Amino acid sequence: MTIILDAMGSDNYPLPEIEGALLAAKELEIKIILVGKKDILNPLLTERNTENLPVTIENANDILEMTDKPVEATRSKPNNSMAVGLNLLKEGKGQAFVTAGNTGGALFNAISILKRMKGVQRPALAVLFPSRKGNCVVLDIGANADCRPDFFVQFGIIGSIFAEKALGISSPRVAMLANGEEDMKGNQLIKDSKPLMKSAPINFIGNVEPKELFAGAADVVVTDGFTGNILLKTSEAVGKMMTDIIKEDIQAGLMTKFGGMLVRPAFKRIKKMLDPSQVGAARLLGVNGIVFIGHGKSNPVAIYNGIKAANRDIQVNLITAIQEAIEIQIEMSNQK
Repeated sequence: MTIILDAMGSDNYPLPEIEGALLAAKELEIKIILVGKKDILNPLLTERNTENLPVTIENANDILEMTDKPVEATRSKPNNSMAVGLNLLKEGKGQAFVTAGNTGGALFNAISILKRMKGVQRPALAVLFPSRKGNCVVLDIGANADCRPDFFVQFGIIGSIFAEKALGISSPRVAMLANGEEDMKGNQLIKDSKPLMKSAPINFIGNVEPKELFAGAADVVVTDGFTGNILLKTSEAVGKMMTDIIKEDIQAGLMTKFGGMLVRPAFKRIKKMLDPSQVGAARLLGVNGIVFIGHGKSNPVAIYNGIKAANRDIQVNLITAIQEAIEIQIEMSNQK
């Protein structure tokens, strides 16, 4: 198994990528191809004595910075680390690609190089949200700010297949994110999408509010990329604020410090559950290849977990399963 990693993606590249790659190569026993500037990467790998680990370097002279405009920068920097890595994936040199770089650049490169799956109208970014009953797949969280009802149907199908194959959930419950559970709630997109979602080959249960999402009322939640991205960033901010406040209050006095010692194991579990680095990265579902796009602030743990999740998707043959489901949906649509 070989994972291709963009070594020049994160805000602090390439150290988080190198540390995460070395940990993955050691713990998961998989091959890692680091894509980036050899003159930067080689000395750092030499310092870490990686001779016995299956980690290699593929040179890429250009870097897509976080401030770059995706389309213009990709065209002016054709040898960027994302493009080189995705071409390696297309050529079969690896089975998955992971980056913590410019999200727009990753989307543009992935769709341009790998192409959309046959029948897929818009690929979507999917991420796992923690809930009281495990995890909930939420998509789209940033690839498509504006959506149509037929996009929502495909998001539901793709998300359902992912939940079934990667998470082991039988007949995943699929819902749309709205401002209320009732049928009349939601904007025009939600209302227009509902009849199509009901007739799609998925276990559609209707609308959910964010509180139901976190309560575990659904296994897959469909939304547009604008709303999904706000939900993601708000959830991350609230989670960090809560853990910071609890930590500060525990350290405020002698009695609270003593009490903190007693609840430390529970607090660590909650902190881990709310830590975005434990998820690793978002999946770009709907292109011809396994692609993960992580946060620019990714640390080595996030990089490792992104690689680990990519390895799991390879093992369950996720791409083939999604393609087969889309083909069935198209066939059903043609029969109507």
